[in-house]
Amino acid sequence: MATQLQTEQPVVLVVEDEFIIALDLSETVRDLGYRVEGPFADKDHAMVAIADCMPDLAILDVMTSSGEVFPLADALTQAGVPIIFHSGHYTEQDIAERYPNAAAAAKPCPPDKLISLIENAYSSMH
Repeated sequence: MATQLQTEQPVVLVVEDEFIIALDLSETVRDLGYRVEGPFADKDHAMVAIADCMPDLAILDVMTSSGEVFPLADALTQAGVPIIFHSGHYTEQDIAERYPNAAAAAKPCPPDKLISLIENAYSSMH
């Protein structure tokens, strides 16, 4: 069984199948001082990753190359990991109905809004 490495840098899982958006999200997360796990283009690879190391926070596109991200989101929710959904297919209201404790941002999301969501989600953990 793998153990999570203890680190000062919080780990943010990024799941996004659009290459440019994935790079942009990852860079924003790094600029805030977090460590990026991913980015993953599909939920299946991300599921393997969380089995090895559960992140502190997750940014998830709803529609990935392997289908909807909800099974991954369910696993993260059960583990108590805050989630920010980043989607062009689902509204914030759709997400709130299924995941009332999660944050949601419509694509394209302005960087300042994403930064605010990340900081709010991280501060809610402490």
